[in-house]
Amino acid sequence: MNYKRKDILKKMALFSIPYLISILMQALYGMADLFIVGQFNGVESITGVSIGSQVMHMITVMIIGLAMGTTVLIGKAVGSGRKDEEAKIIANTVNIFFIFSIIITIILLYFLKSIVYLMSTPKDAISETIHYLRVCFLGIPFIVFYNVISSIFRGKGDSKTPMYFVAIACVSNIILDLILIGVLGMGAMGAALGTVLSQAVSVIVSLLFMMIKDMGIKVKKSDFIINNRIIKELLKTGVPISLQDGFIQISFLLIALFANLRGIEDAAAVGIVEKIIGILFLVPSTMLSTVSALSAQYLGGKRIIHARKTLKYAILLCFSFCMISFLLMQFVAEDIVGLFTSDKMVIIKGGQYMRGYAFDCVLAGIHFCFSGYFFACKKSSISFFHNCVSIICARIPISYFASIYFKDTLFPMGLAPAVGSLISVIICLIAYKFIKKDEDKLIKKELLKEKIYGKKRLI
Repeated sequence: MNYKRKDILKKMALFSIPYLISILMQALYGMADLFIVGQFNGVESITGVSIGSQVMHMITVMIIGLAMGTTVLIGKAVGSGRKDEEAKIIANTVNIFFIFSIIITIILLYFLKSIVYLMSTPKDAISETIHYLRVCFLGIPFIVFYNVISSIFRGKGDSKTPMYFVAIACVSNIILDLILIGVLGMGAMGAALGTVLSQAVSVIVSLLFMMIKDMGIKVKKSDFIINNRIIKELLKTGVPISLQDGFIQISFLLIALFANLRGIEDAAAVGIVEKIIGILFLVPSTMLSTVSALSAQYLGGKRIIHARKTLKYAILLCFSFCMISFLLMQFVAEDIVGLFTSDKMVIIKGGQYMRGYAFDCVLAGIHFCFSGYFFACKKSSISFFHNCVSIICARIPISYFASIYFKDTLFPMGLAPAVGSLISVIICLIAYKFIKKDEDKLIKKELLKEKIYGKKRLI
């Protein structure tokens, strides 16, 4: 059962660094919309883009969560060396997500105005928010298939290829934003159109790449026949992840709603900080996907020790980065918010919110890593549970009362997510203790086989 620390860390680095660069570029081109709109338009357009992008972020993370089922199943298949299983998983993933993308697009367009009003969007920003979301909803199929393609590559342990697709989308988006917003003056609609068109370009390039590159497996027509077992496993893993991510984003949307009710300046401040905080969460998000993908491969090959060490190293990396980020934000919060707006009151309130919110990154980094491990174990329901508890018991109620009783500052509202994350960490530690007991039994069983047959199984 010996393991080489350097080998595990090397594999983590090879997967996590390209993935980190990918989501960094995604965050940057998401922030580019807000930044460029802020340079050419007023608070109404900034608020429209910030509220609209919050809605789109929720939808996107739910799509990514659902696609995580594909990543985990392919990872297990790779770990056990089953090429035919990989092909069937890919084909059935395409079937599910094609139908899903059509249905979700129709539903979102139908409820467009209702969504805008449910967000308590300030009156001055309603028109811009509607324009932004209408275009983004029409581009849902591109968002879906980009994330499906990325999930396939990451399940195979390849995070570098999706990085190139993101780079193409990032460059395209910035150029289109400058043209549509800066030159043509399309405001929030231009920001949305730039995002959708850049995603379309990325999907087209990725499909061409998959047709040209030899991925080591061949997907046949027969693989596209509906396989109830695979679909059930995909949904069993992906649906709880998608729902938990959706509930988390709903809690953030409710926080944004509470801020919107306080006025357009608070709404703009929270919207800007939500974009910035995404940068702080890049490392935790990277480690979640790294632990999920690599541990799935290790567990598929019955290398439990490797999977555990992957989790341990990820937590240490997350905690170190997030603690440094938290301390840094206590000194430069206003300066960073000021990059997106010149409105002094928005800058002050954004700084208050950022200082409280930054602490969430430290605790979230820990439960993100545990969630990745639970995904790899096909126990995504645990992650779903701890997030639901934290949302219901802390994030939403604390944010609400803070918005009511602390009218002069956004700092207490920023602390609400951190309290929720603390609850999640406690639940994760308890759940991992029980999982570890079951794994220890398996290790003892494999050790016995090793003694009898002289074959090392858990290396």
